[in-house]
Amino acid sequence: MERRLKAELWDKMHYLFRDYNDRMVHVELHYDYEINIDAFKTVLACFFEKAPVFHSSFTDNHISPYWVVKDYNIDDVVEVNDIEEEDLDHKINAFLCQCLPPEGDLQMKVLILRHSGKTTVCIIENHMCMDGGDFKSFLKTFCKNYNDYVLNGVSPLDLRTGSRSYKSVYKDLSKTDSKAAQNLYKNLSVKDKYAHKFPFRESSDEDYSFIARRRISAEKFPMIKQAGKKRGATINDMLTAAYFYSLYELAGFNPSEPTTISCAIDLRRHMKDVSDTGYTNQTSWMQCRVPEKGRDIFETLQYVVRSSNMFKQDKFMGLYGLPLLSLGYRIMPHAASEEIIKIGYSNPLLAMSNIGILEVDKLALEGHEPTDGFMSGAVKYKPFVLLSATSMRNEMTLSMCVRGSDEDKQTVNRFFDLMEKNIDLLIADEMKAE
Repeated sequence: MERRLKAELWDKMHYLFRDYNDRMVHVELHYDYEINIDAFKTVLACFFEKAPVFHSSFTDNHISPYWVVKDYNIDDVVEVNDIEEEDLDHKINAFLCQCLPPEGDLQMKVLILRHSGKTTVCIIENHMCMDGGDFKSFLKTFCKNYNDYVLNGVSPLDLRTGSRSYKSVYKDLSKTDSKAAQNLYKNLSVKDKYAHKFPFRESSDEDYSFIARRRISAEKFPMIKQAGKKRGATINDMLTAAYFYSLYELAGFNPSEPTTISCAIDLRRHMKDVSDTGYTNQTSWMQCRVPEKGRDIFETLQYVVRSSNMFKQDKFMGLYGLPLLSLGYRIMPHAASEEIIKIGYSNPLLAMSNIGILEVDKLALEGHEPTDGFMSGAVKYKPFVLLSATSMRNEMTLSMCVRGSDEDKQTVNRFFDLMEKNIDLLIADEMKAE
């Protein structure tokens, strides 16, 4: 008899997002030595057994979808190639830009590339299974278990298990706040009459998936933090302000009109402890809006800080609409629920996710910290776009995963040029002090 897993609320929502993106989360890590392949596979196989959603197939029966746990071979999960250094970038991009179908038997795949005595590890996983926050936790736990297994012979079984339900977000709230939060039926995801689009060309059959990246040097990262602190802004506010200003410049938006960027919120901010929960999604969005371009980027930053602080003052930040989504999926067959939710849900045209720091000490293998790496969100389909940000050793990587054309890739790179220029404007005083 087949083993089934419940399709949770966020599983269904990210399945609905198939119309907007490919649902993949991507990570790339570089090590300066050749890792133990057998140990890597053993640890990952143990993790797959403890979290069976990673080797399950999503079944949409139009009534009540579910996961079917599948048999698998770890060699189908982990591909190992010995390559020449000059082939590295091509192999990485080809692997990271593929899409795992939810109906397939595997929701995570790994590519290990060995080159010149070094190792590059690339992983893609279905966002239906977990978000960037839990993916970071998964990677850190994997590295710890790998080290314990290789160095101390400890069985790699230390992986979080538990409920994958969205309701876990309420478990650490007070009884009063929990009751109030579970009655927040207001839908904040409504169509924005001032919604603007990234200046892509029209979609065509020639479009392909690509990941564009831009590094912000380690020297500038502390300057961003320090400059923001002086103006009451977080790093996230600084990035968002540069994002807004760059878009006005790139796309020629009317400078007197408002613009909105949706920023990802990790709902684990409401949870004191996640050790008893399974790997899943706990991410929502806040709409950061500026009323105009601003006379200069510093005025834009003031608008961003004002908008984000308004959200942060709300103790239920990010929790609005979850009960409404749950009700929508509960009272109707799945096919009908999707159609109704699409009417009320507005996918953000412009979005940003600051995934945060990739801690090299927590990602070390056998004493070798990663020398480089980044994580990025899904490949978006035009006209939607997502700017992802991660940092490692104080070096920040900005990335956009896009299904587009060569012309679109050039447009994204022009956008990154503007982002760099505008970040430099924000930190100009700190640069002079240096």
